[in-house]
Amino acid sequence: MKRLRRWQWGLVVALGCLVLPDALLKLFFWNLGRSHQHCIKVSGSMLEAYATDHEGRFPFHTNGFGDALALLVAEDDYNARYFVGVDDDGAWLRAAATNHAHVTEDQCTRIYVQGLTETNNPMVAILFDRYAVRGGDHFRGVPGQPYLREVCLLDGSMQTVSLSHWPSYASNQVELLVREGIPRTAAEAYYRPTLDPNAKR
Repeated sequence: MKRLRRWQWGLVVALGCLVLPDALLKLFFWNLGRSHQHCIKVSGSMLEAYATDHEGRFPFHTNGFGDALALLVAEDDYNARYFVGVDDDGAWLRAAATNHAHVTEDQCTRIYVQGLTETNNPMVAILFDRYAVRGGDHFRGVPGQPYLREVCLLDGSMQTVSLSHWPSYASNQVELLVREGIPRTAAEAYYRPTLDPNAKR
């Protein structure tokens, strides 16, 4: 195999300097339009603000967590996108918040754990993705990303959990919820839809 001469190497480097930044810029803007539209960190901040305004209690509705999310979104319907998962524009949640319609939990692309207050364990997951997606919301569309779920903890912080680690994560969270006074059947029901092998997009 022929070795490249110095001027040929220079040409390769020059072309790389011209093409690579353009390719990276295109990838950045391509991904920007497809990811990070449902920032779970913002969801955490909004839940904290709600609790602050409601004596430390997070949204709760006797008809289920779908209606609790609609209560939260009713305060500002622009916020719907932060309480739905990837590839969900939240239009149905905005409509339900406006029309005071019932939201079934099966409609929700993010699962919200009801019945908690600011005094509960800060490591409890209060909101998480129903479906695992490649890269999660933050890195949706970036090639080579694993399937992830994004999780908002009670203290407003965020975690990402890979599909392979999700069953053990869910099991640990169920135990945390039981210790915080949530009935085991209710705690398990929150995580059951995520344990379906097809719960990914």
